[in-house]
Amino acid sequence: MAHMPVAKEFEHTRQFTESLCSPLSIEDYQPQLVDYASPPKWHLAHTTWFFEEMILKKFAAGYSEYDPEFGYLFNSYYNQVGERIARSARGDITKPDVDEVYLYRKHVDKHMNDVLENAPTEEVIQLAILGINHEQQHQELLLTDLKYTLGHNPLFPVYDKSVNLVNDLNSEQGLLNIDEGLYDIGYDGTGFHFDNECERHKVYLNAYSLEKNLVTNGDYIEFIEDNGYNKFEHWLDDGWHWMQQNNIQSPLYWHKVDGQWHHYTFSGLIPVATDAILAHVSYYEAFAFASWKGKRLPTEFEWEVASDQLPWGKRWEWTNSAYLPYPGFKISKGAVGEYNGKFMINQMVLRGASTATAKGQSRKSYRNFFHPHLQWQYSGIRLAQ
Repeated sequence: MAHMPVAKEFEHTRQFTESLCSPLSIEDYQPQLVDYASPPKWHLAHTTWFFEEMILKKFAAGYSEYDPEFGYLFNSYYNQVGERIARSARGDITKPDVDEVYLYRKHVDKHMNDVLENAPTEEVIQLAILGINHEQQHQELLLTDLKYTLGHNPLFPVYDKSVNLVNDLNSEQGLLNIDEGLYDIGYDGTGFHFDNECERHKVYLNAYSLEKNLVTNGDYIEFIEDNGYNKFEHWLDDGWHWMQQNNIQSPLYWHKVDGQWHHYTFSGLIPVATDAILAHVSYYEAFAFASWKGKRLPTEFEWEVASDQLPWGKRWEWTNSAYLPYPGFKISKGAVGEYNGKFMINQMVLRGASTATAKGQSRKSYRNFFHPHLQWQYSGIRLAQ
């Protein structure tokens, strides 16, 4: 008997990824400007390789992989699976071409549908659900990576005139006060979640307040105009050196045009709306802004405890928490165990979701994580005190 909910979700996810590429010209699939922003063609192929490697090669009787060399090209970071090209070289893959990658997707989709329609085991179902969530993560990365490429084109090309993703407004204002106490942290439920959301454990928090609204573009312009980027007392030393070495003086995609701030969006270069929620700032910038305001960033635990009473989901919100394992966390056996655990060093946690996040992909226990200098995600700032 087919496992229809997973089969339907698989089909929908695969189609949605391709729909994100529908506005692209063939030239847009290839470029890679920085090592952390992969080309659309690579995302299309890597998410396909994941299903082939983790499910079809192990559980589909008689399955013959599409091309034995694709594993080397489209493995991301799974050491147990084998050798792979350098992350910075993903844009060098001119062959297979885009048409071939779409044929690869059709091949894997056909065999995955066969597996899901023929009484899959519980292990296969769980791996398929993981693969679906993995691809949904890559849908967000595809959008953020593509914006990086298009946003560095001096012509500021339009991806889709109807898509902006940074014009959101705050729905609430004011402070949310949380009492001191012992709180439960981590995933609590029976649905899908990543291993880094476990184990559930208790954390003691002092009394604190969070702003219900996220920092706006107008708020941040005040910081810029008060010379905030050049007041060392608000910056962490690492952030100060990063900012100076890279000549950072504004959020990513911001440009001063005839004395007015503009920013690149998927609908082109437009004036910055001062009442819209800020996006594309690094942890370093978020920390400096909070210091300049006489406040601070929340910890990830403060964020999670308050999340039921906050509007969130428009921006990934930087927290003041390093990405570390929870008490009792265990790395799973096999390649799947490389998904989260080995990255628990030198990164900061973001909570919530963004306008680029796939629907249903985030929950209050979800822990996103990036290096503190990165600006290319739809990241924003919520202040605490």
